[in-house]
Amino acid sequence: MSDEQLFNDDFLKKLEMLYIISRKIAAGGSRAERRTKKIGSGIEFADHRNYTAGDDFRNLDWNIYARTRKLLLRLFEEEEDLYIYMLVDCSQSMGLGLDGETKLRYAKQLAASLCYIGLANRDRVAIIPFNSKLAGRLPPSRGRGQIYKVFRFLEKLQPDGNTDIREAFRTFVTQNKRRGLACVISDFYDPQGFEEGMNFLRYQKYEVIAMQLYDETELNPALRGDLQLVDCETGEVREVTVTASLMKRYREAFDEFCQELEEFCVKRQLLYFKAPIQEPFDELVMRVFRAGGFLK
Repeated sequence: MSDEQLFNDDFLKKLEMLYIISRKIAAGGSRAERRTKKIGSGIEFADHRNYTAGDDFRNLDWNIYARTRKLLLRLFEEEEDLYIYMLVDCSQSMGLGLDGETKLRYAKQLAASLCYIGLANRDRVAIIPFNSKLAGRLPPSRGRGQIYKVFRFLEKLQPDGNTDIREAFRTFVTQNKRRGLACVISDFYDPQGFEEGMNFLRYQKYEVIAMQLYDETELNPALRGDLQLVDCETGEVREVTVTASLMKRYREAFDEFCQELEEFCVKRQLLYFKAPIQEPFDELVMRVFRAGGFLK
């Protein structure tokens, strides 16, 4: 199936089912409401302050004036929309996979699912693809009907370029004025490391969810003997002799890398999920829901 056929009627039905399940989980959970509050002209009383010239007389608390002869204004809380940012890795390494089932294809399904839940919840959802820089942007939109705009945007994404999480995320936080929930969907294969880029999000008060994708065939490649390996992003060539002991060290290195990413997230109270693209995307979405991520 091509990516143009990825978001068909069956996929949309699956998203609607996920949304129904998400509401049940949210209703039965105790996770606090994420939608932020600010003092404004809403309907929920927050506090009083002294009247100053130019204030609206309609907000005066006449009951207090009758008792104390003090002019006090009633202040109310109003809700601010939750902004959700899908930071989708579209570097060359995300294009790896067999028979068209790539990490980027999986990332598109995952991002579309979470976008649908956010849009249905009346949140504002944006998509920011990245590699060594920001590779475009779908501006924040709201409302379930916007999902078709999300589909069209995701369908056009192609794997390209090197990974530089630090540079891409630094640009993102510099250009973006509204804070919110940042969902990072990536394999995190960055030679410079992921830490500094993720810290850019933390220091700017984003609520971060890290979703690490990998392909099981990456851990068990059908390779043996003398080979010339080419880095898909940098083009670097290395000659190796693939043996059973080398494959063992390779898998140990991958496990160590994943453990470093998980420990980084856990120590900083960031939600972390690791998934092979062989796992159905809706099962990963359910894991995110059950962990208290994403849902209000």
